[in-house]
Amino acid sequence: MYALLGAVVLVVVFAVDWASVRNNFWADGQHDNWRDLITTGVVNTARYTAIAFAGGLTLAFALALMKLSPIRIYRWIATAYVEFFRGLPALIVILVMAFGVPIAFQWTPPGGPVGAGVVGLIMVAGAYMAETLRAGIQSVPKGQAEAARSLGMSGPRTMVSIVIPQAVRIVIPPLTNEFVLLIKDTALLFVVGMLVGQRELTTIARDFMASGSTAGTATSLTQAALLYLIITLPLTRLVAWLEKKQQRAR
Repeated sequence: MYALLGAVVLVVVFAVDWASVRNNFWADGQHDNWRDLITTGVVNTARYTAIAFAGGLTLAFALALMKLSPIRIYRWIATAYVEFFRGLPALIVILVMAFGVPIAFQWTPPGGPVGAGVVGLIMVAGAYMAETLRAGIQSVPKGQAEAARSLGMSGPRTMVSIVIPQAVRIVIPPLTNEFVLLIKDTALLFVVGMLVGQRELTTIARDFMASGSTAGTATSLTQAALLYLIITLPLTRLVAWLEKKQQRAR
């Protein structure tokens, strides 16, 4: 297997036209791109991610509690929502929220199409995180809730004070994974159209491909990819560390 791997590496090294790769993926003039990619692209990507994650987490808590509710209609509503939005591509949800819903209901979303696209991300992220939170709540030993009830705590207080804090600690690694996914999913917002100051990393990189000092090459996409990796790799390593820490604690 080592020999096979070495052979594949050698074939790639000698078969690739490195001059063409450099001219296409790291052309001269890339220095002009960094300022906009960092000061506008990274900042807006972080802003959209933070809004989508906070909104999705709030929605996920409501859906998770509804799925665990003794009231049947609440369980049905939450289950239908989760299954519906987990079954749809995020791109379709963003397009519907940005163009379909405003036309159907004569509604202008805050932030225009970009704001509506972020709402679409919130709706999709909420569906996925709801299942994560539900699993976390159900993984808390029942004896914890029974002990709290025996001390005279009400059901809601037991959930808020005893169960949810323990569940949140359990689901921090998968929630961090969802945060990483949201960082990358903000790239889908380019389909709604953006003003210059609203552009995130992918949109700016695409615009540089069409104009600027590196037009006609994939240089700007390479730069955007490097910035995505700089943002996401520390988070993925954090997830791995948190998972190992939980395993040692158990």
